[in-house]
Amino acid sequence: MHELSIAGTILETVEAEAARRPAMRVVKVGVRIGELSGVNAEALQFGFEAMVKGTHLDPLALEIEQVPLRYRCSVCAHLFSAQDDIPRCPLCASPEILLVGGDDLHLAYLEVEDR
Repeated sequence: MHELSIAGTILETVEAEAARRPAMRVVKVGVRIGELSGVNAEALQFGFEAMVKGTHLDPLALEIEQVPLRYRCSVCAHLFSAQDDIPRCPLCASPEILLVGGDDLHLAYLEVEDR
């Protein structure tokens, strides 16, 4: 279950940022998970909560944003999310499209407050 490894990496990043700002306390961390990233959001949430519980980071919260697949049409350059299994550009109906998003995994933000 690589979600535990990802949760650990997120917590390492939070710890490093907290060390840089000792007057602040991190209360929430946000991540964006693409549909094709291979990351199970529920497993990540569960692992994260288990790793935080009972530590000095408790009650650090994890907020997960699911990122849909995004395509760009090679003909008209329109950006869009697919509505079908076989996507076509909704503007020009071209099947010549490129996947440009939805396979990502990003730490999006840290929410902090004064100690």
